[in-house]
Amino acid sequence: MSDLYWLTDEQMARLEPFFPKSHGKPGVDDWRVLSGLIFVNRNGLRWRDAPVVYGPHKTLYNPWKWWSEAGVFVLIMEGLSGTQTERRTVMIDATYLKAHRTASRLAVKRAARAVHRTHQRLHEHQASRHHRC
Repeated sequence: MSDLYWLTDEQMARLEPFFPKSHGKPGVDDWRVLSGLIFVNRNGLRWRDAPVVYGPHKTLYNPWKWWSEAGVFVLIMEGLSGTQTERRTVMIDATYLKAHRTASRLAVKRAARAVHRTHQRLHEHQASRHHRC
């Protein structure tokens, strides 16, 4: 895949001071994981849909969860934005909506059926009324 996203050595060198130090057994490759996280968020993918070159989807999800809870991403945003006098919240929105391909037609179909039923009942009412007279 030629459209994969990889952080450059310069970008990673800038981000490395913000990551927690590993204790005990060596952790996963931060460069690969962070590149995978950016790729998944940039493309609005589910964790399971991440390309295999970034590692198993659990290998992407777990550091994202741990780093989010530890405030690593907040530290990165604050560190990259330069010196600030006041602390501000920085938010990145990677949400997306998915709808089934028939979702846009459902309302039209329901409305058409309702109109058809209304006309059908009107004709039945008129026919029974005509029959009574």
